[in-house]
Amino acid sequence: MTGPRDEQEERRFRLLVESVTDYAIFILDLQGRVTTWNAGAERIKGYAASEIIGQHFSKFYPREEIEGGKCERALEEASRAGRFEEEGWRIRKDGTRFWANVVITALRNRDGTVGGFAKVTRDLSERRAAEEEARRFRLLVESVKDYAIFILGPGGHVATWNAGAERIKGYCPSEIIGQHFSKFYPRKDVEEGKCERELDEASSVGRFEEEGWRVRKDGTRFWANVVITALRNQDGALVGFAKVTRDLTERKAAEEERVRLAEAHEAERRNQEFLAIMGHEMRNPLAPMVTAVHRIRLRRGRDCDEEIAVLGRQLGHMKRLVDDILDASRFLRSDVRLNRNVVEIGDVLANAVDVVASLLDEKRHKLAIDVPKSDLLVEVDAARMVQVFGNLLNNAAKYTNENGVITLSATASLDQVTVTIADNGIGIQADVLPRVFELFTQAEQGIDRRYGGLGIGLAVVKRLVANHGGDVTAESAGANRGSRFTVRLPRYVRIPAFDADPAPAIAQTALSHGPAHRILVVDDNSDGADMLRDCLVDLGHEVRIAYDGLEALEIAGGFLPALVFLDVGLPELSGYEVAQRMRRLPGWTRVPIVALTGYARDSDRALALEAGFSSHMTKPIDVERLRPLVDDLIRDGAAKP
Repeated sequence: MTGPRDEQEERRFRLLVESVTDYAIFILDLQGRVTTWNAGAERIKGYAASEIIGQHFSKFYPREEIEGGKCERALEEASRAGRFEEEGWRIRKDGTRFWANVVITALRNRDGTVGGFAKVTRDLSERRAAEEEARRFRLLVESVKDYAIFILGPGGHVATWNAGAERIKGYCPSEIIGQHFSKFYPRKDVEEGKCERELDEASSVGRFEEEGWRVRKDGTRFWANVVITALRNQDGALVGFAKVTRDLTERKAAEEERVRLAEAHEAERRNQEFLAIMGHEMRNPLAPMVTAVHRIRLRRGRDCDEEIAVLGRQLGHMKRLVDDILDASRFLRSDVRLNRNVVEIGDVLANAVDVVASLLDEKRHKLAIDVPKSDLLVEVDAARMVQVFGNLLNNAAKYTNENGVITLSATASLDQVTVTIADNGIGIQADVLPRVFELFTQAEQGIDRRYGGLGIGLAVVKRLVANHGGDVTAESAGANRGSRFTVRLPRYVRIPAFDADPAPAIAQTALSHGPAHRILVVDDNSDGADMLRDCLVDLGHEVRIAYDGLEALEIAGGFLPALVFLDVGLPELSGYEVAQRMRRLPGWTRVPIVALTGYARDSDRALALEAGFSSHMTKPIDVERLRPLVDDLIRDGAAKP
């Protein structure tokens, strides 16, 4: 018997089952006919209760499974074991299939006999579709051979490996899974932290992409396109990275070949253009020369001053053309020899002005000169530098219309002399400016080639200045806005030889100079160090000397100078390292440390300043300017915060 409470519980349970919509829950009798039907069964299978109650549950199975006796076997298994479960295809009322999880449970009477079956069906079509999609995608990834597609863990270790990765990189899965992906990068990239930066960027912005060199198992390099994508779970936590690599070596080689052919074509075009221009430029002076010779013959050499003057001018013009061509040839063969001497830049510029004086007069230009008469020394091949500045002045005069204004100025810093030539002429077009120092580069001219030239001069200027350890730059605001050319050369600092007789006078003069300072001189060249020390002592300073970096640091520990002259090229411990260590000593933050070196490039100056030097000076120091130089350096150091 059942009491009121049992009946109430049964009603509540029946209400629960009938209300469930995510599961089809119903009862089968011993023959497999449906005896109950809930809302979930109606939603999932499509039948109303009135349509399905009393029908055999085989209506939910595909025909081939019915014919194979699957329904009977399922009930038999449930009767024998108490339970049957599987996943498989089922049929809705409308004939469509869905993937289902099915559990059939035997319902037993109190005497243990089977009285029916409870059947619970869950529609897993979406999960099945997702799993199938994942399976197909995995199969696709594993089968792709043109791309290396694999997963990295959060730390960059390889977790999966496809056939494309094996083909491109050369590793089989057992060799690489668990290894860090830095194995695919050149050593330099690994040491510079490239791998970590790529993962950091992918993690922060979701994606990283680049093209670059990668390394195969056999050590050979290939050019790759690489995409790294961050993988995150539903909570947004990073779980790893997807990495796709494509071998673009053949494409890169093809691109490089296309560029090479394009450059070769452009070079050929420019050579042909140059030959045409050269023919034009050579014929121009030849025409008046031929005429002048003809007139001299007619006059039998009498009263030919004008013709002789024409011949002289035109021969000079041809000589300049030939010189330019020969210079270009020498530079292309790296066959330029320099005869260097120490000269005043003002003397060089004066000779350059003489070279172009006739052209300046012919075009009635005003030349404004602002060049100190002395104390701007450079160590150069004077003839070559006259060629440089003569070329720049000639261009300024040639490309400036009559009655123009040209300025020539020179200034100096401690280690550099700067010469500027500016004009208010036709200017330089924006598309030409980046190429203005290349061989055969010229702005467009009309058929009359009003300005002439071969497009060689500025290329020669660039190479000559570079061979002297300097640089040259061009500036222009555009067409008809004038041009400015700036040449920078290393300043020469000379230490003159001391004769026995003048020495006392120098020392006596030094005693009358300003206050004495403590100075440290560090140089592994003992003669140079000793001579500089003696000069400083003659000027009244207290000087300590060291011949290597370690000795300098030992002295620095107990001797705080007002100024340090430090050679960069020291043995064992370089001057850069010594300067960095000195800066870490107590009280050394504001001490001026001057780098002494034979190198005068901008990169050398930048390296010295980065290492903690206050300034950079090219050897040898001009002793005649040593007193004001020391005072200026110490004053500048004291002015620093």
